[in-house]
Amino acid sequence: MHYICALIFEKMKNKYIDLIEQTFEFPQPEFKTVDNELYFNNIPLMEVIEQYGTPLRVTYLPKISQQIQRAKRMFNVAMAKVDYQGDYHYCYCTKSSHFHFVLEEALKNDIHLETSSAYDINLIDALYEMKLIDKDRYIVCNGFKKDLYIENIAGLINNGWRNTIPVLDNMVELHTLAKYVTEPCKIGIRIAAEEEPNFDFYTSRLGIRYSDILSFYRHQLAKNRLFSLKMLHFFINTGIRDNSYYWNELSKCVSVYCELKKICPELDSLNIGGGFPVKNSLAFNYDYEYLTEEMISQIKSICAQNDVPEPNIFSEFGSFTVGESGAIIYSILGQKQQNDRERWYMIDSSFMTTLPDTWALKQRFIQLPVNNWDREYQRVFLGGLTCDSQDYYNADARANAIFLPRLYEGDEVPQYVGFFHTGAYQDTIGGVGGLQHCLQPGPKHIIIDVDETGEYNTKLFSKEQTYKSMLKILGY
Repeated sequence: MHYICALIFEKMKNKYIDLIEQTFEFPQPEFKTVDNELYFNNIPLMEVIEQYGTPLRVTYLPKISQQIQRAKRMFNVAMAKVDYQGDYHYCYCTKSSHFHFVLEEALKNDIHLETSSAYDINLIDALYEMKLIDKDRYIVCNGFKKDLYIENIAGLINNGWRNTIPVLDNMVELHTLAKYVTEPCKIGIRIAAEEEPNFDFYTSRLGIRYSDILSFYRHQLAKNRLFSLKMLHFFINTGIRDNSYYWNELSKCVSVYCELKKICPELDSLNIGGGFPVKNSLAFNYDYEYLTEEMISQIKSICAQNDVPEPNIFSEFGSFTVGESGAIIYSILGQKQQNDRERWYMIDSSFMTTLPDTWALKQRFIQLPVNNWDREYQRVFLGGLTCDSQDYYNADARANAIFLPRLYEGDEVPQYVGFFHTGAYQDTIGGVGGLQHCLQPGPKHIIIDVDETGEYNTKLFSKEQTYKSMLKILGY
């Protein structure tokens, strides 16, 4: 009997690698294991950890260009299939990640930029001084605009940035712009889209109501010779989704475009705003090609029904551009068995400061161990170092649980755990370079690139935050 039990146990697949291979299709393009250690985009993470330690934030630059080229290819194919006559313009939303190395990589791909604040315009100036951008690029300026933002936008226009397009968030902005702009100016109008039925309010706080747009154009914008209406801007918070809500809002938007086009010949562009989602699970399933083709097909069809030429398409992909380039790696400092069911692995940082969306929005990222894939697994909770009860991570995107390899006394190498596709928003929302909750230091940040031979190289972008920098902010 003991022999039979031993054979059964031997055949049981209870290692972490077994769990992943039985649950998901694995390996995947971004993830594989070699000798029970995780590789991220063919980068051996244990080598990186040995060089830099943890906690460690990682940006893998080639992924940014790959995502941009992927979207361009999908839109070009979709347009070719239905003989779409308009052009496609890829814009990157700077708010997703303002870092210089992100913009430098993205701008290698002949793209345009979208801004959301006054200081974004100073960023545009800096890129121009560094010869990373020229004045022919489209600069789409979104957001509710304070006077300084409008002054800075006007500065671009007056200095020859002829493709700068301030998108009106409200009707008053037109009059404020008129005070500062001295050169002919292209204008966009943002539609205040209806929110999803389960949202906290019915209509977006941003943009101009559907019912006001035609009247506003006729009575104010059409009479002002300084401005010409170039773009209608359509934004859905949830991004591009295959559901009745999205298709209904898109149809309403394109119908308004057609009505405007009939009385405004210079209108020729539709900004679909929002964007594609970022892969947040190994089980992620999103048909990018189908949705792109369906969107382009519907826009063309509605325009044909209204006998209106189809518009040029602008997209503003922020998270899609940079999200999947990012990762953050922690060490497990130890484990705590708090009751019969809850075993905690304590990380060497804080989720609230390094991955704030996990705390604020319950956002889920791909979470995987870096080493020990040949060990048995167990259900655990991950705890951060702050004293806040909300500083934890306890579930992935598809199940209300997380599993990691077992820890044993006497382990010579710590257990490392990585969170992946974290490249959008987490740095700035977490207050990079500023104060951190419980004065937890911001982690090291490295940049990884790949040369022509396929060899990877790393560069330290910023060291772990020092106590001196935080005390200085606090006035000590």
